[in-house]
Amino acid sequence: MENQEKKKIEDIIKETVREMLEKMGFKGEIELKVISDGEKENIVCNIKTSDSSFLIGQYGVNLQAIQHIARLLVRKKTDDKVNFIIDVNSYREDKNSSIVQLAKDMAEQAVREKRAVVLRPMSPYERRIIHMELAKNSQVKTESIGEGEDRKIVIKPAEDL
Repeated sequence: MENQEKKKIEDIIKETVREMLEKMGFKGEIELKVISDGEKENIVCNIKTSDSSFLIGQYGVNLQAIQHIARLLVRKKTDDKVNFIIDVNSYREDKNSSIVQLAKDMAEQAVREKRAVVLRPMSPYERRIIHMELAKNSQVKTESIGEGEDRKIVIKPAEDL
């Protein structure tokens, strides 16, 4: 994607999120940053606000809904299928860091105790972070078990397989 085209899309995202917040009755500063994970670039739209608890909601449910609506609105304004992440006061960034740390700690425990460790039920997004993080660790294997809201990850030592 060209720089000029990328800048246009970033402006559309920023303006759309600003309008949406305004119509919802919230005020906040919107900052965009582009994060590259080697293969692709992700645009993160971070909303800095004092109303964060309302925008995030319990376990990030409101934040997920806001992101979904914002993506639909942005896609109506552009021909490209634009993917971006909405964050509030870096909530997702902090949560992702704690999930990665949990994954590493539990993998270490599974290897040390030579037994499977079952994590609490998590959202598909959280489970994906753990699977991706632990795929880098050859000492453990992961799998998801359960259905719906009760779906969780089991971390097993690789040598037991």
